[in-house]
Amino acid sequence: MVSSGTDRLRQITDAVREAGRIGVAELAELTGASEMTIRRDLEALADQGVLERYRGGARSLLLRGEEPPFALRAQEGLEAKRRIAAEVAGLIADGESVVIDSGTTCLEVARALEQRRLTVLPLSLHAVNALSGAPQLTLLVPGGRPRPGELALTGPLTEASLASLRFDTAVIGCCGLNAVHGLTAYDLDDAAVKRAAIASARRVIAVADAPKLSRTALAFVAPAAALHAVVTDESAAQDETDALAAAGVTVRKV
Repeated sequence: MVSSGTDRLRQITDAVREAGRIGVAELAELTGASEMTIRRDLEALADQGVLERYRGGARSLLLRGEEPPFALRAQEGLEAKRRIAAEVAGLIADGESVVIDSGTTCLEVARALEQRRLTVLPLSLHAVNALSGAPQLTLLVPGGRPRPGELALTGPLTEASLASLRFDTAVIGCCGLNAVHGLTAYDLDDAAVKRAAIASARRVIAVADAPKLSRTALAFVAPAAALHAVVTDESAAQDETDALAAAGVTVRKV
């Protein structure tokens, strides 16, 4: 079976990262695509800095603990992320103050809140841009240093902005989440900002598409018990969601 374009790019990224280096023929067999298609995909991923081409194959430029580029992740599971975002929007009442974390799922949450009467502080420039023309929304912009590509705001200025405010709800993204290891992130600076956002809010809603519930990233952010709710998609493994529920977290699958 031939993979769709976005799924195929993720398959290639994962295969190259796991193997270190791999040939075009192997990738064609793995994905069901033609070698010509694989070569085009490798060129696209090379342009994003994911890998380096060599004659007949590619070598990974990502370490196993690194996160794939934002542009690649933004198209993965987009419908599931939009369902998650719509569910989160339904949990937030007009008039609330909300801090929205960085990441692709949180960006969809920001878009779902664009027409609402809220006070919102986004933690990425992608979300700031998405909300900049919102007619009823009061937009707050923190200080900080944007991470290249990701445009997540990090550093002491971002943390100081969060420490000076108190929110009704924090919407937090993650790279990994489970009952044993809690909420984790790939980037240490990003993890520090997530902790500051959690500390500033009365209620914490984590958003995670199904694959995140089977991962643990490098940087610990918070135990599962620090979360009030997790919104994930319907394909999330039942044992993972049951374990989160047993830790006292309300789990919503959409």
